Amino acid sequence: MVAPAAAQPESPAVAGNEASLLVDGPVTHRSMFEAMAAARNHINLETYILEEGELAERLATLLEKKARSGVHVQVIYDSVGSFGTPREYFERLREAGIKVCEFNPVKRVGKINNRDHRKTLIVDGRVAFAGGINVSEAYAKSSRAARRTPQKETKEGWRDTQVRVAGPGAAQFQRLYLDTWDKHCGAPAGAQYFPQPAARGDKTVRLLKGSPEGGSEMYAALLAAIGEARSRVWLTFGYFVPDPRIKQALVDAARRGVDVVLVLPGYSDFWAPVNAGRSHYAELLAAGVKIYEWEEALMHAKTALIDSRWSSVGSTNLDWRSFVHNYEADLIVYGEDFAREMEQRFRLDVKAAKRIDADEWARRGAKQKLKEWVARQWEYLL
Repeated sequence: MVAPAAAQPESPAVAGNEASLLVDGPVTHRSMFEAMAAARNHINLETYILEEGELAERLATLLEKKARSGVHVQVIYDSVGSFGTPREYFERLREAGIKVCEFNPVKRVGKINNRDHRKTLIVDGRVAFAGGINVSEAYAKSSRAARRTPQKETKEGWRDTQVRVAGPGAAQFQRLYLDTWDKHCGAPAGAQYFPQPAARGDKTVRLLKGSPEGGSEMYAALLAAIGEARSRVWLTFGYFVPDPRIKQALVDAARRGVDVVLVLPGYSDFWAPVNAGRSHYAELLAAGVKIYEWEEALMHAKTALIDSRWSSVGSTNLDWRSFVHNYEADLIVYGEDFAREMEQRFRLDVKAAKRIDADEWARRGAKQKLKEWVARQWEYLL
């Protein structure tokens, strides 16, 4: 088992940005579509899942319209994540003059484990989006409107988070996108990708990237932030299968009096990651870490709040797959104002979740323990 590589961030922290927290699919997609509709020069979209449905149809219609008006449009989609989408959909985009790239096609057997898990959008080099939200019907409803019942797990209305950044920080996402396009897709369109930067707000931001070749900048940054935390470490992750260093950092923080709180999924689209994560609960609970499971809808967000100064929103899960195998992108926002928004959202998530009681957890049945043990054996690949 190869340990995660802790890569140091290449992009500097850059000031003068607006940073807006976007919660769940409807709000996020509305903001993204508004940005694309206003595009004058180019649209660069990158997504793990581009799923056939009403949302994808709306996207195609908008992108076709923008391409006809002279806007340069490029789309990167992951071959595995979008495996079920008909080829005709992507051919339709190409016929409209849109440049489309299938990332690591499934036929490349040696690359099948390395997926483009990023969900980014850059418009005119001035506005960028990042987070966990795909182009998928799973996001048709807000998580507040979705309710899971014992008979049926919610298939739409996933709880997720995105961030919109406007200002000089957008250029960092642009560079990452164009680097990916150059390596995997060929020559990019001849757009004006880097307009003169102009301040749009008072937020300082930094892009963190991850790849199998270069390692995970988010892994290094999160380890450092947890290690330096003085008051709180509040984490929300849709997939939680920590490696030994991350788990020890959480344990150490809790033991030195930091309020360490995890909001994790109570169920998922695949049984194994949830149970692999649960196999670590006993040690974390014993150290004083508070764990909550979200059960009203599928929890898919990937966010972190450290003290009142360091916040992250992105695509990186707290698991081996994100840290070792995938291509990821996260935004760090520094400062108290954005941290307060993150705090309010986190408190709402905690209120809607079930706390895991240490004594009750110790009494869980043999069947549950067996599921955790089996899943734990495969955690490196989950």
